[in-house]
Formats: sequence, C-alpha cells, structure tokens
Amino acid sequence: MEFVIQEVAGSRAPGRERPDWLKVKLPGGENYARLRGLIETHRLHTVCEEARCPNMGECWNAGTATFMILGDVCTRSCGFCAVTTGRPAGLDTDEPYRVAEAIRLMDVRHAVITSVNRDELPDGGAAIFAETIRQARKVNPAVRIEVLIPDFRGARWALQLVIDERPDILNHNTETVPRLYGRVRPQAKYGRSLELIRRGHEAGMVTKSGLMLGLGESAGEVLEVMRDLRGSGCDILTLGQYLRPSKDHLPVERYVPPAEFHEFREEGLSMGFRHVESGPLVRSSYHAGGQV
Repeated sequence: MEFVIQEVAGSRAPGRERPDWLKVKLPGGENYARLRGLIETHRLHTVCEEARCPNMGECWNAGTATFMILGDVCTRSCGFCAVTTGRPAGLDTDEPYRVAEAIRLMDVRHAVITSVNRDELPDGGAAIFAETIRQARKVNPAVRIEVLIPDFRGARWALQLVIDERPDILNHNTETVPRLYGRVRPQAKYGRSLELIRRGHEAGMVTKSGLMLGLGESAGEVLEVMRDLRGSGCDILTLGQYLRPSKDHLPVERYVPPAEFHEFREEGLSMGFRHVESGPLVRSSYHAGGQV
C-alpha cells in the first residue's frame, strides 16, 4: 500500500501532477507497532509522527528515532511546519527521564533529539536538551546522540549548555534560502543560524544543517546557502522536497526531480561537506545513524 506523505488537496504545484517518486509504503510490521506502543506509553512526542515523515518505518526498524522534547506546541509560526503554534503550557521536567527510558526500551542506537521553539523560556529549553542527553547516556552509554536544536534566539550561553554535553552531532536547519525567510521562517534570522553552526564548529562539534526545496528558491540560491554553510564549518548537509502539511501551510511551488537532488549532492561533496544526504524524501534524520 502506498501513500503520499504530507500532501493534501490543493497542495500541488499549478499544472503539475504529483510525481511517482513521492510515493512510499505505509509503515507497518510487528516491530513498528511495538515501538509506537512504547512511545504512547511513555507519553512522548516524535518528529517522525508530528511531521508525518515518509521514512518513519525504515528509520525505526534501523534503530534511529527522533524525539521531540519541550512539548508539542511551538511559539513560532513557520509557514512549512505541521507542529501546532501557540502558547506552551508549563515545562515537563520529567521528560528527559522518559525519553531516556524509551531509548533504552526501543533499543535505539542513534537518537535524534529535537524540540519545538520555546521562546518564552530564558534559555529556550537548552537545559532540558542538556538533561535529556545526560539521562540518555546514563541508561545507554553506547547510544549516539544527535541534537536538532532551535536557535535559542542567539543566546550563546544557552547554546553552550548543549555543547557542554558533547552530542555526537549538533544539527540546526537553515530550512530555506534567505530571500524566503519572511514567509517560511518569519521569526528566524539567517545570519543567526549560520552563527550557531559556526560556534558549534569552533567548539569541535560535528555540525549539520538542512534545507527544503520546492518553496520557490532558485538553484543559485541553494548553492549560495550551501557555500555559506560550508564556510561556517557545517560538516553534514541534508536536502529534501518540501511537502505541504495542510491547506493552511505554504503551497508547493515545484517538485524537484531526483536528478537535481543528485546534482546538489555532487556539488556539496565538491565543496567539502563530509556527507550530503539529498533526495525528494530525505528529511533531517534520514540515514542519520550512518552520518556520524
């Protein structure tokens, strides 16, 4: 059985039919059902589910899972994101322990820890990130940990809380090209995201970032962002197709063919990126375990 992840009626580019390369199989099987049950039991949120990721079944079966901490309500209103925007209710300080226990029970070998934006918190939630890393390593010292963090509104001390725990990969997505930030990431700043990557690199972190394509950017703009990221010390790059979560989100301007993703991959490798994961169904955590 096949389905199209994140696509809704009216989301297709004008005059363009949905291409076959965006069809994927529904996740399933005993192991998938078991892991989903564990997540529900521990009252956890995963980006795999919240973002309706097309690779969820493949990643879970490969021992990779992406946990979303700090609740499921975001203080920002990005035009591409399926996560609810609003005013978060409190802070769940028990969450790091539940995430760690789920990592242990799920036998996760590569854990990606990300979050909503919590701009109402002085540290943007950085202390909860740090505690989640500590607890995960306490129950499973062998687990590889990747954090996909917000920009913490540029607070250096907040970023340092995360860096001090030495995650295996420090990831922060630029998401799109600077020209489109006003409608794609209205509360973010392109320069601030590059600065975060640079600070992570200077601290000796393996750094990572990613972009969505198909929002109206040009190939030249994508290459310019790639050069900016590499110049800031970014080691790993992901490029994937943007797909509209609902009619209330930004429309898809173009379906980028697999051949173009391949060209961007080759360009990225020639720029010096350690690894480039580039394809229509690529998401930030796709094949993350093999990128360390």
